[in-house]
Amino acid sequence: MRKKITPFALLIMAVFQLNAQEVTQQLDSVTLTGTRIDLPFKENSRTINIITADAIKKSAAVNLADLLQQVAGVDIRRRGTGGSQADLYIRGGGFDQTLLLIDGIKMDDVQTGHHSMNAALPIEVIERIEIIKGPAARVFGQNAFNGAINIVTKKNLKNSTSATIETGSFGQLNGNVTAGVDLENSSHIVHVGRVTSEGYRINTDYDNANYYLKSTFNKNAQAIEMTATFLERKFGAQNFYTTNPTFNEYEETQNSLIAFGTTFRTEKFKIQPRVYWKRNQDIFLLRRDEPDFYRNMHISDKIGAETNASYTSELGITGFGVDLSKIYLRSNNLGDRNRFMANAFLEHRFSLLDNKLDITPGVALTYFSDFKFHAFPGLDVGYDITNNFKVYGNIGYTYRVPTYTDLYYNDPVTTGNEDLEPEEAFAQELGLKYISPKLTASIAVFNRDADNLIDYVRTSVTEDVFTAQNITEVNTKGLEFDAAYNFNISNYKQTLAFGYSYLDDNISDQNEELSRYSLNTLKHQYITRLSTQLFKNVSQNIVYKYAERTTGQTYNVWDASIAFRINQAEFTVTASNIFDADYIESGFTPMPPSNVLFGLRYTFK
Repeated sequence: MRKKITPFALLIMAVFQLNAQEVTQQLDSVTLTGTRIDLPFKENSRTINIITADAIKKSAAVNLADLLQQVAGVDIRRRGTGGSQADLYIRGGGFDQTLLLIDGIKMDDVQTGHHSMNAALPIEVIERIEIIKGPAARVFGQNAFNGAINIVTKKNLKNSTSATIETGSFGQLNGNVTAGVDLENSSHIVHVGRVTSEGYRINTDYDNANYYLKSTFNKNAQAIEMTATFLERKFGAQNFYTTNPTFNEYEETQNSLIAFGTTFRTEKFKIQPRVYWKRNQDIFLLRRDEPDFYRNMHISDKIGAETNASYTSELGITGFGVDLSKIYLRSNNLGDRNRFMANAFLEHRFSLLDNKLDITPGVALTYFSDFKFHAFPGLDVGYDITNNFKVYGNIGYTYRVPTYTDLYYNDPVTTGNEDLEPEEAFAQELGLKYISPKLTASIAVFNRDADNLIDYVRTSVTEDVFTAQNITEVNTKGLEFDAAYNFNISNYKQTLAFGYSYLDDNISDQNEELSRYSLNTLKHQYITRLSTQLFKNVSQNIVYKYAERTTGQTYNVWDASIAFRINQAEFTVTASNIFDADYIESGFTPMPPSNVLFGLRYTFK
């Protein structure tokens, strides 16, 4: 007989969390696809946040970077606006330690993790976002050191077309068209968009373009899915990397992907083969109007083939996969490089005690042509106290091999290190989660013992050059609370959500004056979101974000949005940094002051 949850216990869980944004789509109906074994959300024994398409629409965010900032435990450090440049962190660590995926395709870049968010898709084509917190190397391999974010794209928009135009502060002018075509034996989604601004201060203008195509062919038999993206960013990078105001830094990036995949199914067996080609190009000018003064150009290509499979038997579900890829880099600074990578994954989920207890051991075996073999085991365990209440824990080893920037980069103030060793860590987590149509809540504590973390350090405060080094030992402890409560007023659904995370980094033998990256994590992070609808055609959102970094910097930021729907037209007003907070998220770049964006979206039927 299952025990009841006391009202007091429910109240404790409800006080905290941001991201179980269950609106029209029940979270317990979501099947996670960013793992080797497809599981309903509520059955997974890890800390995973889901952002649904409806929650994205009601988030007051206009791009993926702004959206992910509303998730406790996720740290998005922006240098620019409009999605031009942002670094992605989960539970501290470095920007190279979080893996971004699109429909399960790994979008890591061999040059640097600074390019991860170059692959961020426009929110109009996103069905949901799966945020896997904690070590995920045994599931995803390289770069999933502290976690992974899987963007699941929409599969079908039927026969529809929508157009959006936005304008606002700093000369912002944005426009996009998203269309769906559903034919007898194929379906297609096309998105074309452009995001521009004159900039909120000198040399912060941008001109960004997004092109996206997703097609399903032969859908009445053995369906073949194709995804193609081309994302271009052109932006003034004033003081993105230096403090010299006369340099007028400038950067252009291009990120593209083409992938083909299919799925074979029987009653017990599923296999998903896929091939893909990912490309990233980066051009940086230290002086925008003097290209010959200092110029870096890097082009990286990743060609991959993978097969993921699962088999269901009386003993449970077995997941396994193989991922092979070849990487090429051409760079005037890093040289011409190439690397072959091979990953094999195996895990099995046992269900015991009338399916109340689940135990999932797994292991990843990896090979790098320049770093040889590594093995990374892990274990997830969960127990269903009731149908809605679960206790879970996991342990595992995780890793990251150095990027080519870590190994070979060189400029007047930075130098790489060819002798770097891979980063490694052993992580543990214990959590509770409760999922119901009205309340979703979780609490998790975690610990990570890391060796050989890579940072850029100098020998003294008078030394100008930072050199890539392996830090001997880093311990990170943390706590996360999450809760979202859904309720009705006049038959309209309202959502009140909270999120809090705490991180404590204990870095042995490390002087913060001599370190470039390691000591700027979010020690305290608090987020509240209120999404309300009081009238039939009017909805509004208020988002509050508080941050305290290890360096002592604190800031409070308020964002809000309101939407008016009239038949097929929707008018929106989005206000960011309402109270004009003065703050920096990364490097030396102050974030924009208070600003507003007006939008009109029209759907053709």
